[in-house]
Amino acid sequence: MFGARIGVLAQRGDLFCLEGDLGAGKTSFAQGLGRGLGIADAIHSPTFILANEHRGGRLPLYHLDVYRVASAGEAMGFGLDDYLAGDGVCVIEWAEKIRAALPTECLWILFEHHGENARKISMQAKGARYVNLLENFQ
Repeated sequence: MFGARIGVLAQRGDLFCLEGDLGAGKTSFAQGLGRGLGIADAIHSPTFILANEHRGGRLPLYHLDVYRVASAGEAMGFGLDDYLAGDGVCVIEWAEKIRAALPTECLWILFEHHGENARKISMQAKGARYVNLLENFQ
């Protein structure tokens, strides 16, 4: 699974910014990322509570869903910085909504529907760490 392969390569402080339509695979990626980190907990999208912390793997996973966040300023108000500076890996669904509040270095992943049962995934590495991650991924 795609997310699990990225999770195996993930390091403390990594940020994965996910964007795409409803049902395109963002939460599935987060679930795979957790598996790759060795997290046994069930991972569900934190749409109504904004963030879930999952521990028990080789690194903690901070899973944020900012679908209901109106602006980058609002994201700062709920403690986004604490997750970004935490001791684990951060994955943000609907990250494009708070782009202005995010660090410039991260891995952007775009999920697109291509037919009823197919998805297209595009990745854009921002910064040397993420270029290196993608080289190791391939």
